Amino acid sequence: MKARNLILALALCFVGAAVCFADNPNMGTWKLNEAKSQIPSGFMKNSTVVYEAAGDNVKVTTDGTDKDGKPMHTEWTGKFDGKDYPLTGDPTADARSYKQIDDHTLALANKKGGKVTTSGRIVVSADGKTRTLHVTGTDSAGKKVSSTAVYDKQ
Repeated sequence: MKARNLILALALCFVGAAVCFADNPNMGTWKLNEAKSQIPSGFMKNSTVVYEAAGDNVKVTTDGTDKDGKPMHTEWTGKFDGKDYPLTGDPTADARSYKQIDDHTLALANKKGGKVTTSGRIVVSADGKTRTLHVTGTDSAGKKVSSTAVYDKQ
C-alpha cells in the first residue's frame, strides 16, 4: 500500500511539472529568422534554440556559429529563478541566469568568472509563434554591441 501511494505521489509530481512547463511559451524548438533579425557581423548567431523540461529544471540547447563563423553548441540546465547555472560550449561565458519577468518575458545574463559578458531580454509574442531576443554586451575591443534575433516556433 505504501509503495502504491509513493508511486502515485511521484506520478502526480511529474504530471504537475509537465503541466507547469507546458504553460511556458518558451518551451519547444525555435529557428532563427535571419530576414527579421539584426545580428552584426562578429556576433554569435544561434540558428536553433530548444527549451525542454529536464526533471524540475529547464534545459536550453543552442546550435549556431560563434563570432568567427565556426559551429557552436551550448547547453544550460537550470531554473528561471535569476540564479547562475553552468553553461557549456560558449568560450565567452561559463554561467547563465534566466529570470522570469512575466508570462512571456525572460531576462538573461551570461557570465564569465562571475562577470556579466552579455545580458538580454527574451519576449515571446502573444500568439506564441515568435520569440525575440535582444542582447547587449561588450566586444573584445571594449565597444558596446547589441543584436536582435527573431525566432519562429517549430
